[in-house]
Amino acid sequence: MAKAKGAAKANAAATEPANVGEPLVRGRLADVGAVLSGVLYFVAFAGFDQWWLTFVCLVPLYVSLTGQTTKRSVWLCFLTGLAMNLGGFYWLTNMLKTFSGFPIYLCVFFVIFICSYQALRLAFMGWLYGRASQRGWPLPLVFAGSFAVSELVFPLLFPWYYAATVHNVPVLMQTAELGGPILVGLVLVTVNMAIAEPLRARLSASRELVPNAPTAYRGSTNSEERVHVPLDRRIIGAGVIALAFAVVFGAARISMVKSNVEKAEPVRVGYVQGNMGLMAKREQPGEGLRRHVKMTQELRDKGVDFVVWSESSVAFSVPEEMGMKTPFYRDRFAGRLGVPTIFGAVLFRIDPDRERWFNTAIATNAKGEVTGRYDKQYLLAFGEYLPFGDDFPILYKWSPHSGRFSKGTSFEPVLLDVKGVKHKVSVLICYEDILPSFTNKMVAYADPELLVNITNDAWFGDTTEPWEHLALAKFRAIEHRRFLIRSTNSGVSAIIDPMGGVVSHTQTFVPEAQEGVVRWMRGHTMYEMVGDVPWWLLALLMGYASFKRFPGRSDRSRSTAAAA
Repeated sequence: MAKAKGAAKANAAATEPANVGEPLVRGRLADVGAVLSGVLYFVAFAGFDQWWLTFVCLVPLYVSLTGQTTKRSVWLCFLTGLAMNLGGFYWLTNMLKTFSGFPIYLCVFFVIFICSYQALRLAFMGWLYGRASQRGWPLPLVFAGSFAVSELVFPLLFPWYYAATVHNVPVLMQTAELGGPILVGLVLVTVNMAIAEPLRARLSASRELVPNAPTAYRGSTNSEERVHVPLDRRIIGAGVIALAFAVVFGAARISMVKSNVEKAEPVRVGYVQGNMGLMAKREQPGEGLRRHVKMTQELRDKGVDFVVWSESSVAFSVPEEMGMKTPFYRDRFAGRLGVPTIFGAVLFRIDPDRERWFNTAIATNAKGEVTGRYDKQYLLAFGEYLPFGDDFPILYKWSPHSGRFSKGTSFEPVLLDVKGVKHKVSVLICYEDILPSFTNKMVAYADPELLVNITNDAWFGDTTEPWEHLALAKFRAIEHRRFLIRSTNSGVSAIIDPMGGVVSHTQTFVPEAQEGVVRWMRGHTMYEMVGDVPWWLLALLMGYASFKRFPGRSDRSRSTAAAA
């Protein structure tokens, strides 16, 4: 009887999940694997654009995490996040130096601090992974789920999504219509796990057992034998199916959306890139205005129907009452343009407590009369406001170059009067166009016919940042199947079609005006209707898995005790 019970215990232990036991990769080697994943990640990302690495960049991390404690999982994921942030956001040093006025050594310190904070998103993923895997939940589901939840819930100063690694591969981007960038990223994660599975199995089979290792890692009671965890072909199959689905769905939807584009009403648009220096915009607002007026008149003569300028292209500040209720803009310049125009402006008003400044987009008609206004809601840390600056005003004295803008509150579209017909246009200012949930709320409220982004990326210099910004913005066009026009001060200005393809674009740091054809389009996608609700449900499930063991399986501590 005792013998039978012992055999039953051994069989039960043998069915424990492979994530219970000793790590596949130990010590410094696991740290190296985590850092390698971070390096491969930012090299695959926009700007460096070695997109093919996206299929393997998470492999070292996934393998290194197998069998780790929660504490080690958090550390390994943090290392991955730190490496990817330090490499991908290297341009933060110059931005901080320009805007804060701090010495370079202090700017480097702040960059490390910011990148460490950003890396906490991956550390949070590691915590979810470690907790759930310790409780017996299947490793592939835990890894993919913790990845998706970390992209959803962790607040970032400079948001990014794994999906942007394939921004130049439109066929792999189209599932954003169903689940936003998180779904695109999950497809890539699944492929990474499929590629990693043979490596995991090989390492498991070749690693020698340590004495007293849990029975789940032994094929028998002989500690001299090697570990053997069979290759899980289900994981490989899931990767193949996910990739095949993304490719087939993407190809089919690109064809269908192209057909819809051809049926929609065309309109010729021009966009102006003034290329004013960062300080020159403030010190020489007249020169910036002159450039924009001149290039707009040239576009008008070419027959464009409307024009888009960049963020704060009209750099001089104007009292809110004057700008919105008098013909100030018409008399100053808009009446000479001869075409409807969307431009960036700076408005302010004096409230009893303090002055309030707004980063604003204003629309005018062909006569130069104001027809709409939108105030930026997501302000850029350090450039437009200082974190905790309202609570500790002395911070603004310490950082005199930082702005002190107020947030807008309205999702109302601007009305663009083109050929006597008023069209609703939703304007996104600066990095609002890389926020899928924010854009989703705006589109759901306004039901616009066109998306416009006005930006000034000169803050970051001639680095990879403008190209990263463009890559992240492409997904908004796919999620809502509308054209997106981006006009930036120094590049990259572009027209993006509803499939995420770039119709035309400028180069960085050159004054340039381009024109192209877009279409007035409306429609509803799955992502537009359900938003991030599925991912929030997944977050609840991952929260449950972090504290409750998988049904029918004991957690690691129980298994270890049983083996002992």
